[in-house]
Amino acid sequence: AWIKVEQLKPYHLHKEEMIKINKGKRFQQAVDAVEEFLRKTKGKDQASSHNSSEEKNRRNSSEERGKQSAGEEKRKASLSEGKLKKGTGEGKKRVSSVSSERGSKSPLKRAQDQSPRKRGRPPKDEKDLTIPESSTVKRVMTGTVAGFKWPPSVSEPVKDSDPHFHHFLLSQTEKPAVCYQAITKKLKVCEEETGSTSIQAADSTAVNGSITPTDKKIGFLGLGLMGSGIVSNLLKMGHTVTVWNRTAEKCDLFIQEGARLGRTPAEVVSTCDITFACVSDPKAAKDLVLGPSGVLQGIRPGKCYVDMSTVDADTVTELAQVIVSRGGRFLEAPVSGNQQLSNDGMLVILAAGDRGLYEDCSSCFQAMGKTSFFLGEVGNAAKMMLIVNMVQGSFMATIAEGLTLAQVTGQSQQTLLDILNQGQLASIFLDQKCQNILQGNFKPDFYLKYIQKDLRLAIALGDSVNHPTPMAAAANEVYKRAKALDQSDNDMSAVYRAYIH
Repeated sequence: AWIKVEQLKPYHLHKEEMIKINKGKRFQQAVDAVEEFLRKTKGKDQASSHNSSEEKNRRNSSEERGKQSAGEEKRKASLSEGKLKKGTGEGKKRVSSVSSERGSKSPLKRAQDQSPRKRGRPPKDEKDLTIPESSTVKRVMTGTVAGFKWPPSVSEPVKDSDPHFHHFLLSQTEKPAVCYQAITKKLKVCEEETGSTSIQAADSTAVNGSITPTDKKIGFLGLGLMGSGIVSNLLKMGHTVTVWNRTAEKCDLFIQEGARLGRTPAEVVSTCDITFACVSDPKAAKDLVLGPSGVLQGIRPGKCYVDMSTVDADTVTELAQVIVSRGGRFLEAPVSGNQQLSNDGMLVILAAGDRGLYEDCSSCFQAMGKTSFFLGEVGNAAKMMLIVNMVQGSFMATIAEGLTLAQVTGQSQQTLLDILNQGQLASIFLDQKCQNILQGNFKPDFYLKYIQKDLRLAIALGDSVNHPTPMAAAANEVYKRAKALDQSDNDMSAVYRAYIH
């Protein structure tokens, strides 16, 4: 396989980032293998370094012993000569000579200790006795430390923050001093003259890329395609989670993973500090809050409710008002992504409402997503989410239209995909949805009925401000036809079938 040069990254600098992005078993096995190799290499280098140091010490010791031996021989020769001159009968002088011999050891030793200096060698230092560190070990240690350094900026980043998760605070007026580039290198938010956008690192207790879960009790309502992946990642990262779903059987798997079971939405809210909800549409969101044994019945002062459903601004504003009227705190936080991104913890979270609650949800958002935007007052996130999905839904309809036009004009659909993948439109979304169509695999990753719902709500949003949305309106009609062909519960890529029937 060909790999683009810009996708090759130094191991230590990007290890934590890649572990965050890739949660697969094989990737973890690869990381473990690399770490094992580095440990073995480090061990060998240290052993080699230690051996060479011991050899050096042995040589120095042998040299020292040689010098001492030479001094001893010289001294003995001198003594023998003295004895021959003065004779063997002078006991007193012999004693004196022996005494002198003993006394001479100290100055001789001092002379030996000083002799290296006379030859111009520097005096030995304690540092010379330490085992020299190999270059490999130095590289390993340098790389590891460098891997956790955050790019320098004018303002010091928040300490202990996870560098792989970014909060985008769009309601602030402070102007950043420099351009900021996300680690993914796909998203850049630069300073503007208006100063309307500021950006900060996550206010979290993450250490070296790992997440320290909040000590607050978390509730979660709705275990559909998106909710299931979110709950799974909350549990993996150590959060205490209580779950509820309209179809209770869906809770069983999460209870096995350590979640607690709530009998009703009201019970979950009353027993948890922060309760998240992710349901299908505005009606489901209202029923969940306002219905029998609903969320509102469990709300007391200080209780927190976070609605992650994709709904219209009017619905989310109404829900916020009733929650706050009971003393609760409210945050809307719809998510951009699909089932796979939800499972991988790579969703994009759009939040608005209670800023303090947004910060309290930091570890939860890090567990479920790669990026979080704070958009200000309630309703802003709903509007932005509908616009994002309007673009996505319209693009999907255009892809299907292009593939069918290629087919009816005798062109290869696979070749069309290959060309698109080499051009400016290349993306994971484009490739995956085209592959779905070419393989006839429409297993839902994002339900067709939900993207049609979002298109309908986006068109209504345009109508409310008298803004034309003709492209979205045209795409909406194609999805409506696909629904009439019984494609509602298939993936959004099944809109292709609206063109071939």
